[in-house]
Amino acid sequence: MTIRILIADDHHIVRLGLKTVLKLERDLEVIAEAGTADECVAVWRTLKPDVTLLDLRMPGGGHDALQRILATEPTARILILTTSELEQDIHQALIAGAKGYALKSISPDELSEAIRSIYKGGEWIPKGIAKTLSHRLSGAELTARELQVLELLSKGLTNPDICRALSISLGTVKIHIRNILSKLEVTDRTEATSEAYRRGLLLR
Repeated sequence: MTIRILIADDHHIVRLGLKTVLKLERDLEVIAEAGTADECVAVWRTLKPDVTLLDLRMPGGGHDALQRILATEPTARILILTTSELEQDIHQALIAGAKGYALKSISPDELSEAIRSIYKGGEWIPKGIAKTLSHRLSGAELTARELQVLELLSKGLTNPDICRALSISLGTVKIHIRNILSKLEVTDRTEATSEAYRRGLLLR
């Protein structure tokens, strides 16, 4: 059984390198390439590859390509292969339905193993990526109301402003802010906003 692979990356040299590496494996075959999100989606819909290697940093956005493909086929086997170690990128990709997430520093043997694992229905999340993602999952999650307060904090609203915006008491606002700081493991409002952006709780 040969595993048919689509490589989606906007750098020709990267695609060439991946093709050269994967060509050494008898059961792996690169059947197509794409350099933009639109090309990736179009090629995927035409050829239905067994596994897609998708970079996040490409014209049109890798996240967009991922979502569009999975909207067409939720069981599509997609491995994110990128340089981004941002927690937000990792979280968004896996939540969207990517079957794995690897950095371009991955070794050829590990990449081949990842492709085979995903093809067989498994997932591929290296320890380093899992550790990064664990920060988002550590501690209690913010409640819906705390997320509302956090959003207003990020806009620079004062406690009285938040009281009026959400129609809650000043004491309640202070409790929410204290909980937010504790759950995000930060000490002030500025750090809370920065950490929220880093975790993807707020979108820029």
